[in-house]
Amino acid sequence: MKYIDNFLNKITMYRLVLYVLIFFLGASIFLSAIKALPYTPIDLITAVFFILAVSWITNLLFSYVYKSKTNVESIYITALILFFIITPPQGGVYSQFLALAFWASVWTVASKYLFTINKKHIFNPVAIAVVLVALAIGQSATWWIGTVNMLPFVLIGGLLVVRKIRRFDMIFSFFISALIAISIFAIFKGSDVPNTLVRTLKDSAFFFFAFIMLTEPLTAPSSKLHRIIFGGLVGILFLPQLHIGPVYSTPELALIIGNIFAYLVSPKEKLILKLKEKKKIANDTYDFIFENDRKFSFRPGEYMEWTLPHRSPDTRGNRRYFTIASSPSESDVRLGIKFYPEPSSFKNHLLAMPIGEEVMGAGRAGDFVLPKESEQGLVFIAGGIGVTPFRSMIKYLLDNNEKRNITMLYSNKTIADIAYREIFDEAWNKLGIKTIYAVTDPKEVSADPLIINSFINADLIKKEIPNYTDKVFYISGPHGMVNAFEKTLQDMGVKNKNIKIDFFPGFA
Repeated sequence: MKYIDNFLNKITMYRLVLYVLIFFLGASIFLSAIKALPYTPIDLITAVFFILAVSWITNLLFSYVYKSKTNVESIYITALILFFIITPPQGGVYSQFLALAFWASVWTVASKYLFTINKKHIFNPVAIAVVLVALAIGQSATWWIGTVNMLPFVLIGGLLVVRKIRRFDMIFSFFISALIAISIFAIFKGSDVPNTLVRTLKDSAFFFFAFIMLTEPLTAPSSKLHRIIFGGLVGILFLPQLHIGPVYSTPELALIIGNIFAYLVSPKEKLILKLKEKKKIANDTYDFIFENDRKFSFRPGEYMEWTLPHRSPDTRGNRRYFTIASSPSESDVRLGIKFYPEPSSFKNHLLAMPIGEEVMGAGRAGDFVLPKESEQGLVFIAGGIGVTPFRSMIKYLLDNNEKRNITMLYSNKTIADIAYREIFDEAWNKLGIKTIYAVTDPKEVSADPLIINSFINADLIKKEIPNYTDKVFYISGPHGMVNAFEKTLQDMGVKNKNIKIDFFPGFA
C-alpha cells in the first residue's frame, strides 16, 4: 500500500485517469485478441483512433475560434471515455459506429466551449454529448465496457482513481442509493433481489460510471455534504426503469441531472489571472502574485485547480491544485509554491513565467476553512508550504481585526525555510495568535523564543497546548506528514471530528 500511495502522490489526478483509461484500452485489446470480447483488435484500434482524431480536430477548431489554450490531456481523456461507451464496429461494419462516434466526439468537445456560464462547465462533456446525439439521430451509448471480463480491470483502475481523489463519500452515496433503488424496484416487480443486484454489478457499467465519470471534479460539487447528496441523487436516477413518458433514464441522463444540481450549489467562477509579481519568500519557495480584474469571493483556506498550458508537459500534466494563499480581503490572488529538486514541467514553466502571462483558475473548493463558531479554540499544524491555507486565514483575521483562540505549530527543516513569517508575527502582536516555529535540522539554533529545534510531536503539543483535547486541529502539509500527525492526535485521544485535514485532488 505504501508503494501505491507513493506512486499516487507523484502523479496528478488527470494524468492518473488518462493512464487508467489507457490501461483499460490495453485490456480490451488483449481480451478481444483472445475472443473474450465480441470485437477484433482491429475493430477497437480503428474505433479509438477515429474518436481521437475527430476530437482532436474539433478541439483545434474551437480553440482557434475562441482563442483558447488547448488542454490536450483533457481531449485524450474524454475521447477514451467515449470509446468505452459507444459500441465499436464489429466485423468491419462501420455504418452505425461512424455517425454516432463522429457526432458524439464533436459534441463532447463543443460542450466544453458552448455549455458554460462565466467559463465554468455545467455538464460532464461526454454525458451531454451522448444525450444530444441520442435525441438527434436516435442512437444511444451502450456502455460496452460493462462486461464481466472487463470488470477486474475496471475495479483495479477505478479504485486507484478514487483513492487518489478521496471521494469515497460521493462514491458510497452513489452505490448505496443506486442499489437500494434497484432493490426496491425488483421487489415491486417480483424479481429475485440478490440476482438482480449481482447482474447489476457484473453486467453493467456500474463501476466504470462511478469511478470515471461521476468523479469528474469540474462538474461535481465541492463540499462534502453536497457531494453526498449529488452521489445519492445520481444513484437514484441511475435506475433504468425510471421514465417520464417515453423518455427512460440512462447513466448519462442521470449524470446530467446531477450536474445541474452540482452547478446550482457550487462556486461558479473561472478566473483568468495575469502574473503581477513573483518573489522569493523562503528557501526554494516563491509567492506568485496575480492581478484579478474582477471581484472574487472565497473562504480563507479554499483551493482551486490551476491550468498552465506549456510545451511537452511531463507525467504530472499541465494542471495542479493549489491553495489560495491570499486572503479574500486582498485585491490580488497569491499562490505560495515550494520548488523541490527535479520539479515538474508545470513548476518549471511557472517559475519562468514572464510578468503578464496568464494562468487559469477554476473549481474553487475545500472544507478546510475557519469554523463559524469564533469561540472554538484551534490548533494549526503546518509542514513546509502546507502553511498557505493558514496564511490566508490569519491574514483575513488580521485585516478584519478578528481575534480567535489559535496556536500554530509550523515545522520546517531550517529557519530559512520559514515562509510568511511577517504575517504570523504581526498576528502574534496584534491578535495574540501564537506561532511556534519548529525546525528539525539539529544545526539550527536560535535565541528567538518562538523558534525551537524540535520535531512536532505529542510532547510538544502537550507542552504548548495543555488543554489540547478541547481544541480543533487543522493539519496541512505533505501527504505523509498529514497522515502521521493524524495518527499522533488520535493516539493522544483527540476525537476524529476534531481533526481537519487539508486535502485536494491531485496533491502532487
